[in-house]
Amino acid sequence: MNKTWGIGIAGLGTVGSGLLDILSTRPNFAPAGGVAKVVGVSARSRSRPRPFDISKLAWFDDPTALALSPEVDLFIELIGGSDGPAKAAVEAALKAGKPVVTANKALIAEHGLELARLAESTGAALVFEAAVMGGVPAVKMLREGLVAEEVDSLAGILNGTCNYILTQMENTGASFADVLAEAQRLGYAEADPTMDVGGFDAAHKVSILAALAFGCAPNYAAADIEGIDQVELLDIRLAHDLGYRIKLIASATREEGGGSVRVHPTLCPLDHPLAQAGGALNGLFIEGRRIGRIYLQGPGAGAGPTAAAVAADIADVMAGASRPVFQRAASDLSQMKAVDPGHRAGKAYVRILVRDKPGVIAAISEALAKAGVSIDSILQRPVDASGVVPIVLTTQPASEAAVADAVDHIAALDAVVERPRMFRIART
Repeated sequence: MNKTWGIGIAGLGTVGSGLLDILSTRPNFAPAGGVAKVVGVSARSRSRPRPFDISKLAWFDDPTALALSPEVDLFIELIGGSDGPAKAAVEAALKAGKPVVTANKALIAEHGLELARLAESTGAALVFEAAVMGGVPAVKMLREGLVAEEVDSLAGILNGTCNYILTQMENTGASFADVLAEAQRLGYAEADPTMDVGGFDAAHKVSILAALAFGCAPNYAAADIEGIDQVELLDIRLAHDLGYRIKLIASATREEGGGSVRVHPTLCPLDHPLAQAGGALNGLFIEGRRIGRIYLQGPGAGAGPTAAAVAADIADVMAGASRPVFQRAASDLSQMKAVDPGHRAGKAYVRILVRDKPGVIAAISEALAKAGVSIDSILQRPVDASGVVPIVLTTQPASEAAVADAVDHIAALDAVVERPRMFRIART
């Protein structure tokens, strides 16, 4: 006889609604058998209008009480946030030996090591497919499909809100502020968009992927993070004229002695798969020593895709799947040692606003030469009514420290109106 699993769901927002729909219409979806039955729920407000009936489900004001309910065999955490009620409830479930499925990237990225050790101590499963890339099985790819591979690097678009904003800026010619306001009105961006546009959400996600790829614990605190709030429409247009499209790229690279985890706006060639992933799509390159390079793309958020990812984890738990949280025993895990990225070489885009004076380009070239940076291409726009000239150049491969030094030299020139904008150019 198939076992009936009592499911407790904490968090009834977009993903929680999608999961309730799956479990109410297909309670026996798990291939290994068993029935998933929702027996209790918890959320901030019991009276909030919802597209489903929760009147017959046990209600818990406190998600920790839900996690510890004797009727709950499997706890689902969809609250969000790295601390507070979400962390307390997950810890309570794991201490009680109950398996946990979560979509909480901040929780896993910031507290993954301690939670992995707690799960290991009680033998409880802790799984989080839905924490990264929504319905795209990036976590399973690294945790299961590539378990025997030596992954060297990851790079991709992991935040749909930023991708939507950059796409709309290019397509409509609207400013960052105007597109962000529209995204908030449509529900694509939060009222406080800092986690998304500041790059922090993508950093949480790539920190998790790096841990799985490199067999270590997440080290979110060491991530180098830059958001899209400094990307202007002028940069989008100039980059396009040079044959590039600006995307917020999250990347992780295995390096001698550790690795680097980074999030920053990046120029991708127009024919690059990441450049062609528009709107709210996510995309990810994984590069390994045996498989070479593979690419995943799909919806990174939304009720359907993310709830499907949660359901996939539920099915694994019901089937008795047991794996270390981050590829190896938690007792053997250590956080990835951060490596100074300043030595890494690559091309860069530098945009400079200058007053129309003789000798400006020569002065810029001299500043670059002093820093040991060579110019690959240069583009100058016509002088506008204010007498300001946009100049954009791309560099030959140079260390990031050298490019930063060159930008400092250029910023000090008398003819320069504001500090130059520098964005990295993707390696192809």
